[in-house]
Amino acid sequence: MKLDSNDIKERIKNTLMETLGITFIESDDEASLEAIMPVTQKLTQTMRILHGGATITLAESLAGAGSNTLCASDERCFGMQISASHISSAEVGDTVRAKGTILHKGRSTHVWNVDVFSENTNRLISTIRITNAVVKKVIYIKAHK
Repeated sequence: MKLDSNDIKERIKNTLMETLGITFIESDDEASLEAIMPVTQKLTQTMRILHGGATITLAESLAGAGSNTLCASDERCFGMQISASHISSAEVGDTVRAKGTILHKGRSTHVWNVDVFSENTNRLISTIRITNAVVKKVIYIKAHK
């Protein structure tokens, strides 16, 4: 999916995505988007493997960026539902790669499937389904004044 790499870098400054080290990757595939995230000690759980919450954050960030790229200029997208299945694990020093594919692009919802893989082993770490709500920008702005 085509992203303006300078724009996305600017938009994620001082956010959780920047804190986790998430980097978005452009491709010519219009239906998918990829991102990577290094597995650092701070992203592990008590058994010293990648925390499922960090994996879910990577997936939701990817689907959110993808949906907002697909939205019309008068729309915004927000996550409304996530379902994750953690299949394997990644250790400190690894990098995980998320590939998100849009399954449904409706007027009021977008549904994404995001698979997260270990770069070291190429094993599937998690598969995550995300539903984003599509909201008219004017409604969002009025609700937050």
